[in-house]
Amino acid sequence: MSTLQIFGNTIEDRMGHLRYLLFYLVCGYAAAYGFALTNPDATTPLIGASGAIAGILGAYLVLYPKARVWVLAPFLIFLPLRLPAWIVLGLWFALQAAYSSGAGVTGAGTVAHVVGFVVGMLIAWPLKPGTPPPPEPGGILFGRQTRRGWQGRTPGARQREENLHNFI
Repeated sequence: MSTLQIFGNTIEDRMGHLRYLLFYLVCGYAAAYGFALTNPDATTPLIGASGAIAGILGAYLVLYPKARVWVLAPFLIFLPLRLPAWIVLGLWFALQAAYSSGAGVTGAGTVAHVVGFVVGMLIAWPLKPGTPPPPEPGGILFGRQTRRGWQGRTPGARQREENLHNFI
């Protein structure tokens, strides 16, 4: 769901509320039918909206390929990196395509992810001209920095400074 919040926000701003809702539903519908067509003998239920969310990722790749997104890259520890969306989403799509071909994970509807992603790209393609750049994300905030109005001071420091200034 965090993927939906991170990428979906920008796509909804670009499309508007009603067109975004229709876009989301079409991507989910196409992903479900893509899965059903490629797995006609499947007995496991297809549950979730991952195909529709994959459509949002495909649209984001088309509309904002150079936008930089924060990712946690596992290099011995998880390192926060800002990478272009085309790298992050391209690698994600390649991984899903590999999984859907039978390599790696089984049991997940990875074909639905691939179909949703491609449908999202195709629907977003006509919207590409005139798309403004997405808002630039700020840096990673830790601890008290995440609070509104944080200015590098501990809570109450401003009041103590004012009290000291009034005392002197």
